[in-house]
Amino acid sequence: MAAAIRSLAIILTLCAALTQGKPGYGPGEQDWGYIDVRPGAHMFYWLYYTTANVTNYVERPLAIWLQGGPGASSIRYGNFDEFGPVDLYGNYRNWTWVKDMNVLFIDNPVGAGYSYVDNNAYLTATNQEIASDLVELMKGFYAKHPEFETVPLHIFSESYGGKMAPEFALELYYAIQRKEIKSNLTSVSLGDPWTSPIDSVLSWAPFLLQLGIIDHDGHDQIMKAANFTAELVENERWAQATTQWGNTQWEVLKASKGVDFYNVLKLTRGDAYQRRSLYPAADRMYRTLVKLDFDEDLDQIAEDLLRGPVAETLGIPDHVKWDSQSGAVFDIHRTDFMKPVIHIVNELLDKTPLQVAVFSGGLDLICSTPGTVNWIDKLNWTRRNEYLAAPRTGINVDRVLEGYEKTGGNFTMFWINRSGHMAPADNPAGMSHVLRSLTNFG
Repeated sequence: MAAAIRSLAIILTLCAALTQGKPGYGPGEQDWGYIDVRPGAHMFYWLYYTTANVTNYVERPLAIWLQGGPGASSIRYGNFDEFGPVDLYGNYRNWTWVKDMNVLFIDNPVGAGYSYVDNNAYLTATNQEIASDLVELMKGFYAKHPEFETVPLHIFSESYGGKMAPEFALELYYAIQRKEIKSNLTSVSLGDPWTSPIDSVLSWAPFLLQLGIIDHDGHDQIMKAANFTAELVENERWAQATTQWGNTQWEVLKASKGVDFYNVLKLTRGDAYQRRSLYPAADRMYRTLVKLDFDEDLDQIAEDLLRGPVAETLGIPDHVKWDSQSGAVFDIHRTDFMKPVIHIVNELLDKTPLQVAVFSGGLDLICSTPGTVNWIDKLNWTRRNEYLAAPRTGINVDRVLEGYEKTGGNFTMFWINRSGHMAPADNPAGMSHVLRSLTNFG
C-alpha cells in the first residue's frame, strides 16, 4: 500500500509539472511573475515552456536571456525583436528558441522593463549587486518551479549582458556549491559582449577604416577620442570615461555620417545623426542609435504593445510604466559602465567546470568582433594554450558557411557571419548551431 501511495504521488507530481503553464501572450504555455530580490526591489521574469514535441518540457534545457543597456528590456529586445515566439507586429516566428528549449526572459537590473523598485534608492549601482539580485531571482524561480532544478541551465546574454552574465554565473555557481540553491548550471554565453569596454572602443576606428566607412582623417579624430577614453580608464576615472565614451560615439557618427552602431550595413538616414547633438547629454549616454534608421517608429510600436495588450494580459501593476531603456538604471551605473570583467571570465574558466562561450556578429560596431578578439587574447587561464593551439573551423549549415568556431578547454568562440549586434535575429541559422553546440538539445 505504501509503495502504491508513493507511485501515485510521483504520478501526480509529474502531471502537475506538465500542466503548470498557462496561456499568455502568444503561442504555447507560459508563466510569469515578480520575485522580490530585496525589500523594495521587484524583478520580473517571463518563462516560455518549449513547444518541442516532447513528453515533458523538462526533457529540454532552460535558457536564460539577459539584455544589455544596462537598463534595456529583455522582454522587448530578446523576446519581441530577436527570437521569441511572436514579433512586435504580432506575427508568429518560424524560428524561435522556444521551439527547441524552455526560455526565461528576465528584465534586469531592477528598474528595467517591467521590473521596478519602490524608489530609486533600491536600484543597483554595480555589477556585483546585479549578480546578487539575479541569484535571488533564481532562488525565487526555483521555489516556484522546482521541476527545473535538475534541468540543464544555460545563461545567454547580449551587449552589457556580457558584463552581467559572467559575474551572475560565477555567483550562482558559488551559491550552488554552498548548497544555498539547487541548479544544474551548465554554461554561460556572452553575445556581442561589452565585457571589456575599452577594447571595444579602441577597435572602432581601425574597423571602420578597413571597411571604407571612414577615411584617415575620420580615423584619426575617432582614435584621438578613443585614446582619451583609454587614458581615463587607465586612471580609473570611471564616470569621466563613460562621458568620453559618449563623445567618442559622436566622433564616429560625424566621421561616418551616421553609420548604425549595431549593424554597419544597415540602412540609415544620412542626415539623421545630426539630430543626436540636440538630445540632452543624459539621453545621449544611453539612446539606442538604431533610431537613425528607417524604423524610427519601432520604439513607439513596442511601447504601445508592452504598455497595452501585453501588460494587460500579464496583469502588470498599473504603476509600472514599461520602457525600452531605463535612463535611471543607466545613469546610476555610470561609474561601473566602463569597468572590464575579464578577471571574472578568468575565474569562471579556472575555478568552475562551466562551459564559457562568446559569440560575435561580424557586422557589429558597438561591440565589434576585433575588439572582442583583443580582450579574449588577454584571458589568462590554465588552459589558455590549449585554446590558442586549437583549430578554427567553419560553421556549415545546409552547406552554407554561417561562421566559424574555435574551442580549447572549456572556452569557445563563435564568429557569426552576416550578423550585427543582435546576432540571434540577424542569422538564425548560425545561432541555431551555437545553441545546439552549447545545449545539446534534442
